[in-house]
Amino acid sequence: MRLQIMRAALLGGVAMLAQIAGVHSQQAQAAPRPPLEYRPALPLEANGALAGRDMAAPVATLEDAIALAYWTNPSLLAQRSTLRAADTLYPEARSAYGPQLNLQASHAYAYDRTETQDDVWRRDKGFSSTADLIFSQNLFSSGRKAAAEGAALAEIEVGRNQLRLREAQVMLDVIAAYVAVIRDREIVGIANENLALLDRQYDSSAKRFKVREITSTDLQQVRTRVEFGRAQLLSAKGQLGASESRFVQHIGALPGNLAEPSLPLSGVASLDQAYALVDGNSPLVQAAMAREKISRANVASARAERGPDLSWQGSGSYGTVTPYQNRLRATEIRSALVLTVPIIDSGARRARIERARQGNDADWRLVDMALRDARQSAASAWDGYQAGRLSLAHYRQATEAAEQAYEGALAQEKAGMRTTLDVLDLARDLLTVRTSYVSARANEYVAKSNLISAMGNLEGPLLVPAIRSYDPQGNFQRQDGRGDVPALTYVLSGLDDIFVTDMQYNRPIRDSAGLTMSRQQLLGQD
Repeated sequence: MRLQIMRAALLGGVAMLAQIAGVHSQQAQAAPRPPLEYRPALPLEANGALAGRDMAAPVATLEDAIALAYWTNPSLLAQRSTLRAADTLYPEARSAYGPQLNLQASHAYAYDRTETQDDVWRRDKGFSSTADLIFSQNLFSSGRKAAAEGAALAEIEVGRNQLRLREAQVMLDVIAAYVAVIRDREIVGIANENLALLDRQYDSSAKRFKVREITSTDLQQVRTRVEFGRAQLLSAKGQLGASESRFVQHIGALPGNLAEPSLPLSGVASLDQAYALVDGNSPLVQAAMAREKISRANVASARAERGPDLSWQGSGSYGTVTPYQNRLRATEIRSALVLTVPIIDSGARRARIERARQGNDADWRLVDMALRDARQSAASAWDGYQAGRLSLAHYRQATEAAEQAYEGALAQEKAGMRTTLDVLDLARDLLTVRTSYVSARANEYVAKSNLISAMGNLEGPLLVPAIRSYDPQGNFQRQDGRGDVPALTYVLSGLDDIFVTDMQYNRPIRDSAGLTMSRQQLLGQD
């Protein structure tokens, strides 16, 4: 009986807890979430660059779109902040040459119970306060700190080239979004004209059907094309809406009455010239070279572990004689030169050196791969641009021919020399050719932008010289010197550099494919 009562009480408690949990869950689901808070704010550098511009105004030119994205695109601004964070690595590495001073203070309670004789105990207890100053100054590290300094500079170089890559991608997205809106607006206009043309054809065919000049089948053929034209118009409008949303995503403003892009995108005359620019200017290659410098610094740091380390250490302590009271005080001052010389480590240092050396060799090989990738991107962009540029004249001629063919077919239909299906087929051809011509113009402009991006020149100030350029060197100069101790840092840094080889030069390309400079040589053409 008692077990049954306990079981019933337990089940009742579980049911009550489940009910309470359900109520809380419903309240949590019903509770409204606070709305997002908007506080528009531009970077300090952008205030002057975008002064006088109404940020809510639609964009009308490609120059305006590039300038707006250059100073407001969140991904580009985030990459700049990442680079500014990397700039602090250099003063942090330089600060290792300076002194380190730490204060340690304590107020402690101690209780000890000691058996002095059989069953005789002594109890000591009380509070005590102590303060310690600990000083250290490294004087020589066999290149360890110089290696860390070189690695920091290489990290910053990687960050700068990553910023260039991000900026090129943002500019490419801006250009693609801009020309996509122009393209899709033209396609919507073409779809509207095509539908109006088909409506006129349907009205004319309906009148001819009434007088039995054409059959019901002919009329239904026209109606089929009319309904398909309406569907094509809706599809074109949907594509235009998607392009306008991407415009806002990349540029940060609504598209207005967009002018045709008039930027004189300066390209190159040959693929060889493109390769030459890639070799010397591609941020992809430059970033790979910087990563190789980082691992090269790791090799120098591992090798420096075999050398001696000399430091000056000191300490000052003010405390109590015993840990049980503060009445009797003691002062201690210590100073020493500490020399540490590695002798035997059972091969640990040699293993670390070999691991670092092989890692550096891998990064060196990846420089070769980065050059291949950059050249492949340039070659692919070059082929796409040349194909697009050369095809424009053919699309233009095809459009003119399709218009003439359609107008002629209308006249021949009225004379009984053409069927309704012939006219509809030519109308469809005219729509296809006009749409293809508009798309080809947009693709040619984007392909040229891709080529400039592959060569490392798709940057805002290079595209629009009037844009106020972001200077990554400015923040680095502000950070430089913050970790230095006058005279001391320069002396110790120069002493440490003696034992480390130059880590800032670019190593040569080892890939034999790097000697292939022209497409004609590659294909064996004349």
